[in-house]
Order: sequence, then structure tokens, then C-alpha cells
Amino acid sequence: MTIQKYLFFLLGALSIPALSLPPLATAARATPLEDKPSFPTISYWDNWTDPQGVTHLTKCKISTFHENSITPTGDKVMLSTLHDGPATMTIRVQPPHWKGGWNESHQVQWIVPLSGIYFVKAMDGTSVELNPGDVLLSEDVAPIAHDTDPKGHQSGNVGDSAVALQILQIGEATPSHAPCQGR
Repeated sequence: MTIQKYLFFLLGALSIPALSLPPLATAARATPLEDKPSFPTISYWDNWTDPQGVTHLTKCKISTFHENSITPTGDKVMLSTLHDGPATMTIRVQPPHWKGGWNESHQVQWIVPLSGIYFVKAMDGTSVELNPGDVLLSEDVAPIAHDTDPKGHQSGNVGDSAVALQILQIGEATPSHAPCQGR
């Protein structure tokens, strides 16, 4: 499955059709989100690594879209291409009270909780709880441990429920090492 088809499927299931992706052959000029006042803000959390190897969580928004149709006779929609290239989609179900410990992402990935509440904590101490439909860009690739501090991020379930996650790993994406670069 291409990343475009996957994101169309995922975001359509979340009732966010505006993030459906066009065919690669479609080139259009991007319009800042602010120029479309009736369009909803689409936000995500970015778990990124700074040049010193410390991870951070930053709230970001997808802000650049272009208008196009996804079918030859269909109405136009707003589209944003977040990443391009080969991808792997995984559904992961974590049992109640699951804790992942400190670890790092080995490749750029987008994570969307489908059920339950999922938490992520960065090395700088910031933490976020993600509910179903929230979006996390996990690009904390190659963090550096400082003294005895842990490296990467810590994650797990909040509450007594299992957590189901949909994870889209982007095979050739390069982490940005700056917040809010996922668009």
C-alpha cells in the first residue's frame, strides 16, 4: 500500500477527508491554512530530537494545503502531502497497564490511537496523553543519553484499558531535528 492510499484510508476513517493525498503526478501550489477560514485546524504532536540529542514534544498544526479533486468528477478537497515514499502500516494492541519503558524510534512514524489513552514522555520532561484520533509524529531518531538520564521517549497506556494504535512507519523519511516540520 502506498503512503498516499494509506493516509487516504486512515484519515477518511477518522472523518478528516481533507488530508487525503493526491496522486504523485498532481502538482499544485500549496495554500496556507489561514487563507481558508472555514477549514478546521488539524493538529498533531511532534516528538523530535534537537541537535544535542534531547527529545521534545511540541504541538504543531498541518498548515499547508492545496485544492484538488480525488476523482475526475468529484468536488474539490483540501490536500496536504506529509511524507512520500514506501511505508508500513501496523496495528498494535497494548494490554491494560502496558508501559514501554524508555526507547527511541528507529524511523519516522505517525501514530494514531484508535482506542484507549496513550501517553508519551520526552527527555525534556514534557508529556502528552493522546486520545483516539489524536496524531503523533514520532521522529525521535538517534537521541543521545546525557550522563545517567534515559534517552528517547517513554510511552504506555493511561488507565485500565488496552490501547490500540495505528502506526505508519515511513521507510525513507529523514527526521527534521526541529519542531513542526512534518507540515
